[in-house]
Amino acid sequence: MTPAAETRRRLRRPSWAGRNYSLLTAAAFVTNLGSQGALIAAAFAVLEAGGDGGDVGLVAAARTLPLVLFLLVGGAVADRLPRHRVMVAANALNFLSQGAFGALVLLGEPRLWQMMLLTALGGTGQAFFSPAAEGMLLSSVEGEQAGRAFAVFRMAMQGAAVGGAALGGALVAVVGPGWVLAADAAAFAVAGALRAFLDVRDLPRRAPGGGLLADLREGWREVSGRPWLWGIVLQFSIANAVVGAADAVYGPLVADDHLGGPGPWGLALGCFGAGTVAGALLMTRWKPRRLLFVGTLCVFPLALPSAALAVPVPVAVLCAVMFLTGVTLEVFGVSWMTALHQEIPEDKLSRVSAYDWFGSVALVPPATALAGPAESAFGRPAALWGCAGLVVVVTAAVLCVPDVRHLTRRTQRVTGRAPEAGPPPGGYPAESSADPEGALGGQG
Repeated sequence: MTPAAETRRRLRRPSWAGRNYSLLTAAAFVTNLGSQGALIAAAFAVLEAGGDGGDVGLVAAARTLPLVLFLLVGGAVADRLPRHRVMVAANALNFLSQGAFGALVLLGEPRLWQMMLLTALGGTGQAFFSPAAEGMLLSSVEGEQAGRAFAVFRMAMQGAAVGGAALGGALVAVVGPGWVLAADAAAFAVAGALRAFLDVRDLPRRAPGGGLLADLREGWREVSGRPWLWGIVLQFSIANAVVGAADAVYGPLVADDHLGGPGPWGLALGCFGAGTVAGALLMTRWKPRRLLFVGTLCVFPLALPSAALAVPVPVAVLCAVMFLTGVTLEVFGVSWMTALHQEIPEDKLSRVSAYDWFGSVALVPPATALAGPAESAFGRPAALWGCAGLVVVVTAAVLCVPDVRHLTRRTQRVTGRAPEAGPPPGGYPAESSADPEGALGGQG
């Protein structure tokens, strides 16, 4: 073999990384890189406009509220219309809203209501984009290699998140938040253009449903008919809420009082991001057979950061804890998406992903709002120990579900409706063809 031919062989993408998968991964990397910096830029834009911490919270809530309100509708729409068109339309909305936000910051002093409105438009776009994106990704990879493809996709996403946060923070300091918001708008434009080239000719046509409410009911039946699915969604609705409150409220306070300020806390968060990249890399090689059992065991370390803050431990120990948590959480994430890939029919992927996303974010705003009163009532250490305890309790409860302990990895996809009861030990019976479609899904 000639040197040139050997080089081409090495550069050739794996058989499981087809055109759609490659486009989706590249587009997700671009948007995640821009969005992480934009989160920092939005907060500093509010502060530079004369706002305070409460105003920053209002702008953040303005994004979360429409995300919660429209997620289920977005899932139904994405299972009814071509998913790539929903994704491109959502990217266009995000491009316009972030571009206008950046222009307001660059051209003058933006008002709080303007920033809240534009941020709400971005959250609305995300509500329609996320279920469509997960459904599209689940349909883009061969089933046998879905776990590896999923891990590579998540590694790209997490790497972009770490790099985007670091780059965004630096750029906000150098050029100001307006230009960072404008760069995020440009990233949405690039990602939307990439997604416009997705090839959907080989995807199965979805039969028209009986209306939006009927589609939502059908999606709910798909979720409620699988104890492992609704059990883990419920688990993460609570776990995400308490961990989100600990990270957003208690973490900075502990860092300011005991760890030396925002620098060490930022380092700890960076270690968590590095851990997620390492965990995704691990899952490109490791394929646990009882994927949900192993994945759920790896959720227990999610309680460690709250416990470490409650003590509080030295910065070096906190960084090690955050890194370990990132690794184990990615083991769960890849296992979860692999389970969705092999168990959920293709025509219901976006609706199931919407219920998954809804469960993940619905309780975060009230938990964050209650973090302050909980600290006043019980004290900060007790509140943090409570966060850690809740993670342990809900994770242990999920392990009581037989399907979580027994569902096993396989390569064939399910094409029929959700069963009335859970699957037998070993997973659901295969109902797909000998040449199944691969898929990747979302995290609970």
